Amino acid sequence: MVAFGSYGLFWWSFVLLLILPKMGLAIAPDPISLASYLFMWGLFTIVMFFAALKLSRGLQVVFITLAVLFFLLTAGELTGNTTITMIAGYEGILTGLSAVYVGLATVINETYKRDVLLV
Repeated sequence: MVAFGSYGLFWWSFVLLLILPKMGLAIAPDPISLASYLFMWGLFTIVMFFAALKLSRGLQVVFITLAVLFFLLTAGELTGNTTITMIAGYEGILTGLSAVYVGLATVINETYKRDVLLV
């Protein structure tokens, strides 16, 4: 619940940080502020990774790839290097695919009351 709620709120807040300035309702964050924001989410995600060490390997993969994603986005924001940001995009696709797999595997395994897919 903590993970789902937290990351759901992350997406809402991140969208607001990006959209409100375009609507003239707020000032756009400078790169250092946005990098700090992303870095703090990376730290939170590392803590979630350590909490997941008692859980499935799949959740561990999701949290560590998500932490790497946040830190890559932080580096891209701080340096302005579009190559880092592009790498972060591909790494984000990997993170998303792993999260979808873990979610589907969990539902399928619980539905069939046995391990159909590795998690």
